[in-house]
Amino acid sequence: MPHFHIDYSANLEQVVDMGALCEVIRSAAAEIETFPTPGIRVRATRVDHVAMADGDPKHGFIDLSIRLRAGRSDDVKKDAVTRIFATLKDFVAPAMRTHSIALSAEIRDIDADLSPKFGNVRDHLENTA
Repeated sequence: MPHFHIDYSANLEQVVDMGALCEVIRSAAAEIETFPTPGIRVRATRVDHVAMADGDPKHGFIDLSIRLRAGRSDDVKKDAVTRIFATLKDFVAPAMRTHSIALSAEIRDIDADLSPKFGNVRDHLENTA
C-alpha cells in the first residue's frame, strides 16, 4: 500500500505536467518489488501559498512523500526512495534548466495496526500477482 503524495508550488502548474509526473511515478513504482502494484496511489496537491528562500516568487518546489506499511528493511526503503527520486529528477530536469525548483523526497513507514485499509482494487486488475 504505497502512497505517493506530491506537494508542489502553484507557480509550477504551467511548467511541469503534474498528471504526467503522477503517471511516471506510478510506472516507476510498479517496477519496484517492494511496492505492490494494486496498492500504488499517486496524487499531486497544488500549494497556493508558499514562501521560499529569499522570498522571490520565482522559486518553486516539488516535495514527494512516500508512505508504506512497515516491515521493509532500511536497505530496501533506501533503494526504493533513491530510484523514485531519480525518476522525479529526470522528469523535472527540463523544467529545472529554466526555473528555480527545489526537489525533496521522504519515505516513511505506516503502522498497520493504526491504519485500517479496505478495498477491492485487486478484484478489478487483470493480472493480480
